[in-house]
Amino acid sequence: MNSAQVPAPARAATITWRLATVAGVVTETPRARTLILDVPGWPGHRAGQHVDVRLTAEDGYQAQRSYSIASAPQDGQLALMVERLDDGEVSPYLTDVLSVGDRLELRGPIGGYFVWDVALGGPLLLVAGGSGIVPLMAMLRHREAALEIADARTRHNVPARLLYSSRRWDDVIYRSELTRLAQDDETLEVALTFTREAPPEWTGFRRRIDRMMLAEVAWPPGERPHVFVCGPTPLVEAAAAALVELGHDPALVKTERFGPTGERG
Repeated sequence: MNSAQVPAPARAATITWRLATVAGVVTETPRARTLILDVPGWPGHRAGQHVDVRLTAEDGYQAQRSYSIASAPQDGQLALMVERLDDGEVSPYLTDVLSVGDRLELRGPIGGYFVWDVALGGPLLLVAGGSGIVPLMAMLRHREAALEIADARTRHNVPARLLYSSRRWDDVIYRSELTRLAQDDETLEVALTFTREAPPEWTGFRRRIDRMMLAEVAWPPGERPHVFVCGPTPLVEAAAAALVELGHDPALVKTERFGPTGERG
């Protein structure tokens, strides 16, 4: 991963549509893939922001969806993760048709609330459900790249924990990368929970995220972690409410709701 300094976010410039070219495609799960995009003139982004993607048919019909940026601000290319919805208008094209060399329209970066960077410090608590992992992965990638050039003291000042809920093992997006990150960084902890089918001999969580699970994974409220919760609306609302009940400062608990295809809601 590129360990260059984080580019300064774009100043208050008009967000315009840009033409992006697909430079690569990465299969994440049987139903999800990442699009690696070259975007000329990209002004830079913060981890947690998103873009609008617009498709135009030959007859002029247009469809538009919003997707979180999965890549770190330090990266030279933009990464978007899309999960296929069988009856969707946009996701089947992005996952099954779009290929290297194809182009699409996007505009961004958008959003300034659900964002985090290393300068804000830690601890960092991330709670995800399904494709809600995407903007949180951008935060972890940003953290990794920034801390690669930091001293040990700085690294220990920004510890991170991720609690990630999936239906089954094959649905865990970024599974290999999360495993590597946790193995290589003693200041990062990753906890998975499965709501339908856990792997054989799994000894971890086997239920939906609840208050007891959050109490076990999260730092004590007195540590004042920056908390980001992203996923389907029921998960987000339940987790955020439980964290506040546990004593976490509501001002430090930020939420983002996702649709079934990785679209932001």
